[in-house]
Amino acid sequence: MSSQLTSSNATAIREGLARGEDARLLTGRGRYVHDVQVAGMLYGVFVRSMYARAAALQVDASAALDHEGVVAVLDGKQLAQCQMPQINPLLSVTQSSRGPLLAHAHISYVGQPIALVLATSLSAAHMAAELVMVDCETQDAQPDFPGTEAAVASVEFVHDSGDSRVGATAHTVHMVHSQPRLVAMSLEPRGAVAQWHADSDSLTVYLPTQAPSRARADIAKTLGMVLDKVHVVSPDVGGAFGAKASVTPEDLVVAWAARQLKTSIKWVASRSDEFTAGMHGRGAQLAGSLSLDSQGLFSQLEAKVQFPLGAWLPYSAVVPMRNATRILPGPYRVKQIDVQGQAFQSNAAAVNIYRGAGRPEAALLMERLVERAARAAKIDPVELRLRNLIAAQDMPYQTPTGETLDAGDYAQVLRQACEKLGYAAAREKQASRRMAGEVVGIGMAVYIEPCGQGWESARVTLQADGKVLVHSGSSGQGQGHETSFATIAAEVIGCATDQVTVVQGDTRTCPQGIGALASRSIAIGGSAIAQAAQQVIAKRDAGEALPLSADVVYTAPAEAWSYGCVMAQMVIDRETGKPNIERVVWADDAGRIISPQLAHGQLLGGMAQGLGQAMLERIVYDADGQLQTGSLMDYAVPRADDMPPVELMGLHCPTQANLLGAKGVGEAGCIGVPAALLNAAADALSPWGEAELDFPLTSERLWRVMSSQ
Repeated sequence: MSSQLTSSNATAIREGLARGEDARLLTGRGRYVHDVQVAGMLYGVFVRSMYARAAALQVDASAALDHEGVVAVLDGKQLAQCQMPQINPLLSVTQSSRGPLLAHAHISYVGQPIALVLATSLSAAHMAAELVMVDCETQDAQPDFPGTEAAVASVEFVHDSGDSRVGATAHTVHMVHSQPRLVAMSLEPRGAVAQWHADSDSLTVYLPTQAPSRARADIAKTLGMVLDKVHVVSPDVGGAFGAKASVTPEDLVVAWAARQLKTSIKWVASRSDEFTAGMHGRGAQLAGSLSLDSQGLFSQLEAKVQFPLGAWLPYSAVVPMRNATRILPGPYRVKQIDVQGQAFQSNAAAVNIYRGAGRPEAALLMERLVERAARAAKIDPVELRLRNLIAAQDMPYQTPTGETLDAGDYAQVLRQACEKLGYAAAREKQASRRMAGEVVGIGMAVYIEPCGQGWESARVTLQADGKVLVHSGSSGQGQGHETSFATIAAEVIGCATDQVTVVQGDTRTCPQGIGALASRSIAIGGSAIAQAAQQVIAKRDAGEALPLSADVVYTAPAEAWSYGCVMAQMVIDRETGKPNIERVVWADDAGRIISPQLAHGQLLGGMAQGLGQAMLERIVYDADGQLQTGSLMDYAVPRADDMPPVELMGLHCPTQANLLGAKGVGEAGCIGVPAALLNAAADALSPWGEAELDFPLTSERLWRVMSSQ
């Protein structure tokens, strides 16, 4: 895959621009929060903690206040009455989740904001921040999984289906797996521009947020303002992946300061800030056992998943643990389950939803156990899966955790992937390569993915000139929602897509909505647009005069579940342990696809992040809570040449769970790819036994397995 700009490419681009085609990325017409400029605005720089845990915090800003250009220095004492918003009450939390906006009396993690320096130039703010003196009494840091500390949140599912088809236990296999924390490496770091309007006592805040309406509500409540006096704008956003779904302390401090000082303020995070104080993802510890009878039917699953929360809780903090536990046992029939989840706070950066949010953990735990069960029972791993997958004719299917799988043919995506790979021939070739001394493995993963539930809003207006205006309560972060939403409206109304203008991410003009997360944008947000467009057409056909408008709040009757199968072939260098992913074959069912090219891009993007988790990425804290991987010098992310050859296929079984029949697609790569790669590596190393492999699958880690005997 090459992104090189050839002469023919350049000619095509010039001709497209001459025709007036949209090319914002080429002409610089994109507008990100980093681009927002307000006349007379101040620039903010946060003073951050160098310690993971400390008490008796004292801040001396006198020298900073004397620096040229400095207007104010705000610390925790001035914002002592302000706290972080409440979290999503999906699970009860035993400790207070509402930490301070700025450290006050206590420090909880390295990178925690302690003070905000405001100056007339960014350089002055940076220099003055160096002059702020911080004194405190350091304490021992608490790690992510302290062992003796009680969990902050927990959940358990215990179920016995009474399925008489399962016989006595013949084999039981076990697995443990530790995942490192990851950084949601968006192109655009966090930032905020808060503009105070003295004439109306109102506030406009530009945020790269996934949930503009919720951000607006959180800002208004934190500042004690009437909701109508707060306006949130989410312009172009350079990636989010869950890490921008919740407001952060910095967002709220900037908004508070703008109102307090009656001015405009801009703050932009550095890449280093994102490592230390941005919201991380993953980091779970997984353990499980799977029993099966002499016929290879799954009889019992026991699983324990533990998730880190960090020092403070974002809105969606408990979502990964909840998702992981409710998704198990994945696409399989299991007679009995006992699934437990626990979440712990620690002296480290907050952990939030990250592309997949619990789905990857569930898939990895189950698929790792299935692979081990296949080897223990001496049954081909494809055959074992086919014996235990939920049958298409049994849909909708009630899972042991109480979820309803709406529709799908899990066996079909497995067979589809096998056919594309040439599975039988690949196994024969693997055997011959092993005889020749190669360390080669084939791994697979069958996954399911809940795709959001609840409601979303839309307004569709058919204007007097025949053009269509769509206002969505959802938002976008570079996925191309403008294209997909325009396609949906155009199809219902019967016009060309270039006649449709889509507006999103502006709480003043758009209806209140949930936002873009949980793979819900097309399934629920798109359904809202389709329903609003249908109402507009009904008004037009009834003879009402243009312009015509319809506002809807669409509630999905059920949660759609997408699914798929990833198969990977990996060879490991016997001398160095270096892995080489030779081939990836992937069959995915995302229901009805609105924009095939965008869906393809979402799958590849998710795959890149899934590969990064499996092979490269890792956040490391030392025993004192100090971050050891605080820059791209120490933290590896996938490059173009890390991407293996991939063959994508789609099944596209529609669902009745929403108006469009669509399912989620954006998170699939982060769900199926890591588990398939782990199983491929484990299969390659199986001659050395059943090694426990943690992520990332580095050369050293793989080499040590081969060197252990």
